[in-house]
Amino acid sequence: MRDGGSITLTTPGATPSAEAATRTALRTCPLCEATCGLEVTVRDGAVVSVRGDRDDVFSRGYICPKAVGVAALQRDPDRVRTPLVRRDGRLEPATWEEAYAEVERLLGSVLDTHGREALAVYAGNPNAHGIAGAFYLSHMLRAAGTRNIFSASTLDQMPKHVSSGLMFGAPLSIPVPDLDRTDHLLILGANPLESNGSLMTAPDMRGRLRRLRERGGRLVVVDPRRSRTAEEADEHVAIRPGTDAHLLAAMAWTLFDEGLVAPGRLAPHLSGVDAVRDALAPFTPEAVAPVCRVEAATVRRLARELAAAPRAAVYGRIGTCTQEFGTLASWLVDVLNALTGNLDREGGAMFPTAAVGARNTLGRPGRGRGFATGRWHSRVRELPEVLGELPAACLAEEIDTPGEGRVRALITCAGNPVLSSPNADRLEQALAGLEAMVSVDLYVNETTRHADVILPAPPPLSRAHYDVLLLQLAVRNIAHYSPPVLPLEPGAPDEWEILLRLGGILAGQGAAAPVEALDDAIAAQEVERSVALRGSRVEGRDPSELLALLAPRRGPERLLDLHLRVGPYGDAFGADPQGLTFERLAAHPHGLDLGPLRPRLPDVLRTVSGTVELAPPPLVADLERLRGSLSRLSGGLLLVGRRHLRSNNSWMHNVDVLVRGPERCTLQVHPDDAGERGLVDGGRARVSSRVGSVEIVVEVTEAIMPGVVSIPHGWGHQGTAMRVASAHPGVNTNLLADEQAVDPLSGDAVLNGVPVTVEAVT
Repeated sequence: MRDGGSITLTTPGATPSAEAATRTALRTCPLCEATCGLEVTVRDGAVVSVRGDRDDVFSRGYICPKAVGVAALQRDPDRVRTPLVRRDGRLEPATWEEAYAEVERLLGSVLDTHGREALAVYAGNPNAHGIAGAFYLSHMLRAAGTRNIFSASTLDQMPKHVSSGLMFGAPLSIPVPDLDRTDHLLILGANPLESNGSLMTAPDMRGRLRRLRERGGRLVVVDPRRSRTAEEADEHVAIRPGTDAHLLAAMAWTLFDEGLVAPGRLAPHLSGVDAVRDALAPFTPEAVAPVCRVEAATVRRLARELAAAPRAAVYGRIGTCTQEFGTLASWLVDVLNALTGNLDREGGAMFPTAAVGARNTLGRPGRGRGFATGRWHSRVRELPEVLGELPAACLAEEIDTPGEGRVRALITCAGNPVLSSPNADRLEQALAGLEAMVSVDLYVNETTRHADVILPAPPPLSRAHYDVLLLQLAVRNIAHYSPPVLPLEPGAPDEWEILLRLGGILAGQGAAAPVEALDDAIAAQEVERSVALRGSRVEGRDPSELLALLAPRRGPERLLDLHLRVGPYGDAFGADPQGLTFERLAAHPHGLDLGPLRPRLPDVLRTVSGTVELAPPPLVADLERLRGSLSRLSGGLLLVGRRHLRSNNSWMHNVDVLVRGPERCTLQVHPDDAGERGLVDGGRARVSSRVGSVEIVVEVTEAIMPGVVSIPHGWGHQGTAMRVASAHPGVNTNLLADEQAVDPLSGDAVLNGVPVTVEAVT
């Protein structure tokens, strides 16, 4: 979809009626990380059009094709609208009270017999796109009382959380490119023109990148594929998958070798510069060139251009995370930003100041407890805990491996790990052996079809919305609240109420525990935490006084009001009469622009030392593993994923208008590799790895480098109640990913750079 907001996406089947029955509502799109503002036209209770909100303070009318999905998800006949309970092997409709009672019976039986560690919870990434997941999911997880917590984070971004936590003291203190002011942007393993940005909240990426070049800036993309973003760039550098850390290390080595290290005003705030220099000694451009397939002269030039740019930023995303050295690559991105003086300066990589929820805006600034991992380990492989969760790559083995502590019951919240986890076939078989499974979801998908109870989440336009997590990563400081556009289904609870009821059941309060009392208890806990926090803007205040000032709101709006008021722009419950409150935010339906990113060092830090830890011991130690890989010059083909603008993992594939057109789930292969293997464009190929094989349509293209093949993720639909997705099944690339391959520091699954063989199928 082009830039601007003049495009209307009309909902098929809508019928005209009286003008008086038509209204327009504003809300933020919840379908990806761009957080675009939408103008939704509703007639007689049905959505008839969705267009970009030209007055939105962030997106300024821009939308992508996925915006139509908001209306499509709302009306989708395949969407689950009433609870489903398994009876005699079949999922049958039930009342909400029947469903909750069955959840209590099933989970209670497992917990009473086998203990809390027999339960696991998996949370999918839609939880990060809504207010209920941000505020209530953590309370449900605490009520579960198990260490077997899993999420999509270890299939995606966990390396960046680990590197940021070790460097800056908080896992969401992730520097983002100051896109609108930079002169030089180096992108690795990311395709923001398709993803709309990721761990970098920025509507209209195409427009922003074009404006970068129009003002004389330079865009360089490092990727095994010539993606849409690479096509827009000044330069595309093809790289062997899984070697981003090698390239970045050699670039940093070049900065030291040629006297280009210039941290500037950062110098007093950096610890470990000399340690980084010494640790990177083995990673010369000549040493890494054979591994990366990037010439040594190119490596040096990239480093020099980065150092010479007036304002520059390095940005790495999923391709740099979901690989063997994901945490090292994520760390080295910010090492380069720091060594060139581009960390925490305008036009560089900067820390947003979010209005709500950011740990780096709360408490005493500049110093904290730091960040650590490995407080516990998984039962089978002893993989370390990170951010309170275990790697999703070990979920299947925790279920199907006998012994004390075996997982026998599972709760999934808005997730489809059967399509997103490595060695997906093993996980699917493991789910079939559970004693109890409960899912909160919109659909009967590849994962939830194994559930004993499915509790339907409300559709997107029937929920209130505030991007608690995504706005902590925005390229401009904004705040935007959206009330529900349409009512809930008759008798249906809101998403936060579902999470509260599950939490009540897990806490032993029973299926009939009153939601109001549960919600009041959570609100009281949140207020007490705020007043007890040293350095809080309401430190030492009377909790009962603050609770009274939050009345009469309930649910997410009450918690949002609390966090707005104690946040960096808030009124601190009257201490700053001009400060932000829920009421003031709600009065600005197009959002509030809180200004551009601004330098925040040292206040943003929560490290023990009060400095940026440029050489955290776990990361420096892991360089030995990277050094060992320099002699591993493997041949053969490596598999990478890819994404399409009309798709968001697996959960948009039941929207007919988004899956129309040419087949997108294809095997992209370079002509040289195709010729060697007898592959022809439009033919079929068998792709095999250590753990599985798939057959797929071949797409011969020079857009991918020799030695690399690509299959998009999120496909492989089968055995579901999703008719559109089933008609466009594609293949599941995660049948090929090896669950034994993880980044040891973060537990992130290695989903890119998977060794495969490819042969023609006649």
